[in-house]
Amino acid sequence: MDTSSYKPGLEGVIAGISAVSMVDAEKNELLYRGYDIHDLVEHCTMDEVAYLLLYGELPDEATLEAFNQRIRMDREVPPALYDLFRALPNTAHPMDRLKAAVALLATFLPEDETNLRKAERLYAKLPTLVCASWRISQGQEPVVPDPNLDHSASFFHLLTGTPRTDYLAHVFNVTQILYAEHGFNASTFAARVTVSTLSDLYSGVVSAIGTLKGPLHGGANEAAMEMLQEIGSPENAQEWVRDALVQKKKIMGFGHREYKHGDERAKIVKGYAKELAERTGNALWWEISEIVEAEMLAAKKLHPNLDFPVASVYYLMELPIPVYTPIFVLSRITGWSAHIIEQLENNRIIRPGHLYNGLEKRSLAPR
Repeated sequence: MDTSSYKPGLEGVIAGISAVSMVDAEKNELLYRGYDIHDLVEHCTMDEVAYLLLYGELPDEATLEAFNQRIRMDREVPPALYDLFRALPNTAHPMDRLKAAVALLATFLPEDETNLRKAERLYAKLPTLVCASWRISQGQEPVVPDPNLDHSASFFHLLTGTPRTDYLAHVFNVTQILYAEHGFNASTFAARVTVSTLSDLYSGVVSAIGTLKGPLHGGANEAAMEMLQEIGSPENAQEWVRDALVQKKKIMGFGHREYKHGDERAKIVKGYAKELAERTGNALWWEISEIVEAEMLAAKKLHPNLDFPVASVYYLMELPIPVYTPIFVLSRITGWSAHIIEQLENNRIIRPGHLYNGLEKRSLAPR
């Protein structure tokens, strides 16, 4: 069997053409629809970036106001979704609860709407689902969405009952922008594969949520924080990493298939992580993280990816660790939807071949 054409994990294989985003590994650049992420986090809200990814251009003031009105008035979800959350085990992972919720939600929404409108509805409703699911699992009642709040303020309101418009809300906005889109990543590709069969957008999103749950993808932010907690103190960090490497354990939040010289998104969030440590007076996670980064660079020449600094940033925001990956979904829904729409515009079913390494042809003896 000739395996010279085989690329494990499809590494380096070009699987499509997209205008949604560009990752330039050599320049360490990430562009959304041509805009550099540094400019977007500096000047835009997540709502503006959501519009950009879905519609291809940044909105002018009037267009943004109309978009915001549609989103803010569409945050409510059918009561049956709350009943679902109450029926599911409280111990179920929030991503599993979210998969079930999106599948059920799809049955209540109009089938004949455009995919753009369906994408808007999911961008509006997913924060309500994520926060209500968590609150119900903790024995609390869901919070009624407030149409007067923007994306970040509304998230904190739905999760805690109190909106935030302070520095924490700003940092949350930055992380949402940075999580929104990233080329043909695993969950995006899963969504494109699903809709390439001419299945619907909601099914593509359910596929993507299931893919994102994995600790080698979106679940890495949860795993990274749990790792930092296990390390416990700066004094333990160096030895912990060295022992883990000897045991060939996966160090969560490090390395990236595309970035070889460091993830620009991680560099951006790292600056906020340092400032949050200073503002909160809690430098523990920053200090541990710095040692872990130094050890990984020295031993493996690996840089942190976005999930590593986001983990401690969310922890300092007092966000529950099991909700970290669902928070990822709240923004990535825009990238997923943009790719789903793009896939269907010039669709061909995604169906790769494979190499067979099983038994040679054999005969079945008469019985």
